[in-house]
Amino acid sequence: MNGRLAKAVAFAGALTLGIVFIAGFAPVRAQEESTLVADLSENLIAITTGFSGIDVLLFGATDGYGEVIVVVRGPTDSVTVRKKERVAGIWVNTSSLGFDGVPGYYRFAASQPVDTLLTEELRQTFQIGDRNIAVAPLETRSPAIEKDFFDALIRNKQRASLYDAEQGTVKFLGNRLFRTQISLPANVPTGKYSVEVFLVSDGIIVNRTTTPLVVVKSGFEEQVYTFAHEQAALYGLIAIVIALVAGWFAGYVFRKI
Repeated sequence: MNGRLAKAVAFAGALTLGIVFIAGFAPVRAQEESTLVADLSENLIAITTGFSGIDVLLFGATDGYGEVIVVVRGPTDSVTVRKKERVAGIWVNTSSLGFDGVPGYYRFAASQPVDTLLTEELRQTFQIGDRNIAVAPLETRSPAIEKDFFDALIRNKQRASLYDAEQGTVKFLGNRLFRTQISLPANVPTGKYSVEVFLVSDGIIVNRTTTPLVVVKSGFEEQVYTFAHEQAALYGLIAIVIALVAGWFAGYVFRKI
């Protein structure tokens, strides 16, 4: 009996040790399976004279099974949306509403339709999809009016090619590597951008990473931009003088003709 008891105790001890060993490594294994890395082909975009837009490649890899969502946000600012109506045969601004925290640029892409990957609540929480961008109205209006102006804000950004009207595509190369293209138009605002990449599995975000992107003016345009903001009064005076001289010169030329 003593021999059997000793063997039973030894077996139980070994089993307990094995469970503890496995439990200790289980989180590490799960974490390794959800590893996510991503980078950009260019992290600094310089806008010079003749800049007509650029395509930036985002590429990455994951060690675990899942789908990928990419969200690109530009620098935020306050934007006023105005509503025009025909009054006495003339289109005039009749009302307006300002929003704070509006991204100057927004794009999202995914390897599958985002509404099949995450619930509406999660998409709102992480601002995935242009309709889920969290902006703050500067005035209190009814929910219906705020929605109308917000929808108009999105349409205006889409017409300016600063927001995509449809979800972009993330392509997998094999089972681990993925890529997508970020198209920046000629009128892209300058500033710091955030490029967020989400790894989604079974309706849950299992990992996420953020890659910075900076857009700056360079060369003569940068000097003019800096001067206009740092010496606004002098810049305005110079602009008026140039306009007067150009008008006088044009009038002189046409009188000679």
